[in-house]
Order: sequence, then structure tokens, then C-alpha cells
Amino acid sequence: MAKSDTKGRKSNTASSQNAVTALEGHIPPQAIELERAVLGAILLEPGVIGDVAAILKPESFYVKAHEIIFRVIWELEVSQKPIDMLTVTEELRRSDLLEEVGGAVYIAELTTSVGASANVLYHAHIVAGKATGRNLISFASNVLTKAYEDSIEAETQMQEAEASLFELSKQNIQKEIRRADSLLEETISEIQEARNVGSGISGIPSGFSAIDRITAGWQRSDLIIIAARPAMGKTAFVLSMAKNMAIDHNIPVALFNLEMSAIQLIKRLLSNVCELPGDKLKTGQMEPYEWTQLNTKLRDIQDKPLYIDDTPSLSVFEFRTKARRLVREHGVKIIIVDYLQLMNAQGMNFGNREQEVSTISRSLKILAKELDIPIIALSQLNRALETRQGDANSKRPQLSDLRESGAIEQDADMVCFIHRPEVYNIQVNPEDNTSTKGMGYFIIAKHRNGSIGDVKLAFKGDFAKFAPFDTANYVTIDSGIGGGDFPPILTSSDSIPF
Repeated sequence: MAKSDTKGRKSNTASSQNAVTALEGHIPPQAIELERAVLGAILLEPGVIGDVAAILKPESFYVKAHEIIFRVIWELEVSQKPIDMLTVTEELRRSDLLEEVGGAVYIAELTTSVGASANVLYHAHIVAGKATGRNLISFASNVLTKAYEDSIEAETQMQEAEASLFELSKQNIQKEIRRADSLLEETISEIQEARNVGSGISGIPSGFSAIDRITAGWQRSDLIIIAARPAMGKTAFVLSMAKNMAIDHNIPVALFNLEMSAIQLIKRLLSNVCELPGDKLKTGQMEPYEWTQLNTKLRDIQDKPLYIDDTPSLSVFEFRTKARRLVREHGVKIIIVDYLQLMNAQGMNFGNREQEVSTISRSLKILAKELDIPIIALSQLNRALETRQGDANSKRPQLSDLRESGAIEQDADMVCFIHRPEVYNIQVNPEDNTSTKGMGYFIIAKHRNGSIGDVKLAFKGDFAKFAPFDTANYVTIDSGIGGGDFPPILTSSDSIPF
């Protein structure tokens, strides 16, 4: 027994995937006897392999022989073949790996390492923890090695380190399976909370009553994509929302703007809040009454919970760090990113830009769930929209117009469009023959947990501002089972319930 045991351990003590060397007299985290116990328990009770495989991967094992044995066991399971000492031994022999793991005797000896097979999952969690420790050591070692290399810029090193740590953290995110009835109390409490608000708005209100009636507010853990072609007013719309939420109703909002500086953004916010033309704020050439109006409105912005970050070419990994801090330290309830295509996933290797955008959108969705807040990301639409020929509706955005990645549509809980027909020189609304001047549509094209529909908005270009549309007070909603007209919507004089 001792001889075969030695032979089994001799076969590459450390897994090739976790080649972590001793550091200052310390040996890497390991639990060799528990690895043997886990493999022995599977050989005795093959039915546990599914639960164990949810915790461990072949590379989770420190001993190379154990990694090989576990991989063979899992391949047998996937092929729906019996798992026992004989079948595992035969498969190893067929693959010319039997001698490498210590021979048939070592496979038989694994079953003698089992104290109680009922503890296999507990043992598996310990083995997984040791593997995570080794991965962290390997991660830190790589960071340390690169830090000594003058050929790599510090900023690049930080981006690559954060990317690697992000991938490592994703591998260890596990949530327990819960029975449906255990979730009832939490669900009913949320429903009652929405009822007590009295407005039917269970999420963060946008400040546009007609939009909130369809969405019930921006919902926690949702990723919302708001897309449009350039010059449609994406930034103006989110600034109008940020003003409604943070300034009018003291809801903490974080706005990441990758396209313009913080000062430029504040000037546009002042134009929005004070209703002063943006050109005058740029030049400072204002009448005395306009200076008075500016100074008076400034008091409305002071001490309001609106946080702005204008880091250019922000990486999704740096964004995660900043977002977590904003939620933890400032209680931010909603985050807005302007805009998604200007972000990057630096530090990771991609075959093309589409794969990178897919990683960014997926990461934003994961972060929204982790922080349990809505994240709104603006996005560009591709040029195909502008080349489409046909009637006035041919310029209306579609889901297929999302730029660079279909994963954006897949990851998003909601996809919305901003559309202003007058930008395409469409002067008359074909639906009711009214003028399109100063009119825009907020189009909810995808809504995972609710209805879709169009909302008319007023656009005040001089002030970079969207407001409720106060003449056509109807919202057409498509619930999927037939549409219909709702009663008049609330106007700008109505307060936002929260």
C-alpha cells in the first residue's frame, strides 16, 4: 500500500494548472487526504458526482494524479457510463494514464481513505477553498513579477491585474439553491412595499410619469440599455432623469460620462436645471436677469447626491471598483454609464471588438445583480438605420440596430430607444399629422418583466432637456396580448411619488 501511495503522490505532486511554488518556507494550500477522501467517496457512491462537480473542477486538485482521476470520472459521468473502481481503472488504462496515477492498486486504495461518504460535500468545499488559495497565490505572484518589469506601464499592469482578479472572483460566485416557498416571505414583502407607495412604482422613478407607468420605475438588479443614433439626445435624456432623481427627489445617482469632461457635463446640467441656453453658458454672455436666474438655481444643485466620474476610456474592471465604493460609501441607488461602447475590458484577450463588448455588457449585468441596483447604460446604434429606405417609420430604431454586439440585447433586461423624427427631416407625424418639431419618442422595445410601448416626450434642445409631452397625453402600450390607449398621462407639474 505504501509503495503505491508513494507512486501516486510522486506523479507531479502539484497540478499543472496550479503550479504554485513554496514561498519563504511555506507550502501551497493543500488537503491531499481530503482529495483522496472525495475521490474514494465518488467511487463508492457514484451518485454524488453531480453535486461534487458543482464545487470542484479537475484543476481544483493539488495532486496531479487526483486531477487525472477526477477528469476521467467526470468524462464517464458525461458519457452516462457506470462509475466504479473497475470502470475508472479500465478507462485510465485505455487512455494510457493508469501507471501515471499509481496503478490499479492506488485506485483501490482511494476507497480506504473514506471516513464517511456522507461528508463528501463538506470535504469538497475544503478542497475547493485550498484551490482558491493557490490561485490567489499564483495571481499575486504574477502581479509581483510584472511589477518588476519596466517594459510594462503601471496603468496596464493594474488593468491586467484587475481583469485577472475579476475572472478569479467570477469562478467562485456560488449561490445556494432555494426552495420556492422559502422565497415567498421576501417576495410578499416586496409586493406590499410597492402597494404602500401607492403609485404602482416599485423601482426608482425616472421623473417621466408615462415611462414609469410602463416600467414601474427602474427595477433593482436590472441592466437597462438606452440606445440612439448621435444627436438624438441620449445624454440630454439621462441628465434630465438625473436631475429629476437627484436634485428634485434626493435619490443618490452616479453618472459615468466617458465622452465629455465633468465641467462640460455640469454646464449641460446647469442649462437643464436653469433653462438657460447652453451657448450662453459656454460664452458667459448673459443678460443680468439670466445671471440672477443662474445664481438662484445654483442653490437647488448644492448638497444634492449626484456623483460624476469623467474617466476617459474607463475599463469595466475599474468601473466595478468605483461602483462598489459609491454604493457602499454614498448609498447610490442607480448608476448611469454614458456610453457603453467607450468602455473597454483592458487586460483580457479578445478575438474582436464584438467579444469585448459582449464581456462589458455581461459584466454590467453581473454588477447590477451584485449591487442590487439598476444600471443604465447608453449605447450607440449602427449606421444601417440611416440608410434604410421607406416611409417615415423606416427610421424608427429596431433591436437589430444595436451596435457591435447582439449580446447587449441578450444581457439587458430592458432595451429602449430615443427617436426624434425631425432629425431625419420628417416634419409630420404620420400617425396623427401633427408636427414633429420638438417631439421625441422613448421606445421600450424589450422589457423582460413587463410591457413594451412608446412614450412621447418634449425635447428642448436649447436646454439639453427632455420633458413630459403635454399635448398628446396618451401612451400606446403593447402588452403582448393586444394593445390599447391609456388615459391621459401626468404632466410636468405632477410630483414623482417615491
